[in-house]
Amino acid sequence: MASKTQVGFIGLGNMGRPMAMNLLKHGYPLIATDIFPDSCKELQGLGAQILDSPAEVAENADRIITMLPSSPNVIEVYTGPNGILKKVRKGSLLIDSSTIDPSVSKEMAVAAEKMGAVFMDAPVSGGVGAATSGKLTFMVGGVEEEFAATKELLNCMGSNVVYCGQVGTGQSAKICNNMLLAIGMIGTAETMNLGIRLGLDPKLLAKILNMSSGRCWSSDTYNPVPGVMEGVPSAKNYQGGFGTTLMAKDLGLAQNTASNTKTPIPLGSLAHQIYRMMCARGYASKDFSSVFQFLREEESGQ
Repeated sequence: MASKTQVGFIGLGNMGRPMAMNLLKHGYPLIATDIFPDSCKELQGLGAQILDSPAEVAENADRIITMLPSSPNVIEVYTGPNGILKKVRKGSLLIDSSTIDPSVSKEMAVAAEKMGAVFMDAPVSGGVGAATSGKLTFMVGGVEEEFAATKELLNCMGSNVVYCGQVGTGQSAKICNNMLLAIGMIGTAETMNLGIRLGLDPKLLAKILNMSSGRCWSSDTYNPVPGVMEGVPSAKNYQGGFGTTLMAKDLGLAQNTASNTKTPIPLGSLAHQIYRMMCARGYASKDFSSVFQFLREEESGQ
């Protein structure tokens, strides 16, 4: 099994932990670290070696995957005093699955190249469920010659690995997807709420939407109304899933890139405002489908 050399993994949060577990399941020896030691315990129990810093991971592995919350975290993990690039081996492949500003991905690629390493951006879609089942979609940007080596690892964690073009294009695709997801979720929540106010049974309304032209992922796979579907965050008081804070962050990235390219995104901008308001009203750590609950609260004037 010559290909099964050690892989480094940095960032073991809601998404990173199940992704790292799938690498272990595929027989890759894992070296991992996270700023929160508690996040590492489960993986350690499964045989992963836990180290203290990204620099130490880079010393011991020449293929590293990072899964971090935001652009500042990525900059710190790659270029900080204990960052990957302090100890990176020449020829290392660095794959970042965080969702960040495409310009930051480009900066990291330049910094990695100076150290003789290759940086690829590979953000994901599919959420915690797909991360657990190994069915994520990866959108990959970077040097095309490195795509095959990147795909070999990502195939352990996802069912779709798509090459998008140069560094940053993976991020661009992800930002566009999440803007549409946010708009669709708000639309689904508004629609379900209106139907309920008009006396329709929510399960019946969802069934009708899902066999009609209004059907979308938010209505048929991730319905925001409690009691309509099992196994989704709305059935668990909006716990788990994709946090409102992260959605607000991704919509902020969409807003920045739209401003930089002078692209009109009226609904994207409105979605950004709504998710930022939700963060200020106590929904920050709830799943982004809690926009349904937020709308109900707004109408009752609480």
